[in-house]
Amino acid sequence: MRLDEFLTRVRDRGEFHGDDEAVQVATAVLWVVASRIPPDEAADLARDLPAPLDDALRPERGRPETFGREEFLRRVAQQTGARPRTAEWDAGAVLSTLAEAVPRERVDRLLACLPADCADLFGGPAPH
Repeated sequence: MRLDEFLTRVRDRGEFHGDDEAVQVATAVLWVVASRIPPDEAADLARDLPAPLDDALRPERGRPETFGREEFLRRVAQQTGARPRTAEWDAGAVLSTLAEAVPRERVDRLLACLPADCADLFGGPAPH
């Protein structure tokens, strides 16, 4: 998916004012994703995303951190300056677009690395 397509979908889903805000939120969400998944998964995901979004997945990090949905959303909120409920909306806008932008196999591997209760953020049903 091209950058303009990705940003249009994120902007529309997140009801952002423009591409700058969509880039800021997408970068924040991807940065938090990258802190939660193994570096090789982050690198693979980065290859499927257009610049500059891929850069958020490339920071030099060690082992992935372990944290749940609440902490995931808290970190997104911290990165964007939003409230936790808004961070949930933001994360959903980015991750549901990501699920359309990358191969399904990559999404499945990403979901396996994230807390199970984050699956709904990708636009799928919440696990039971």
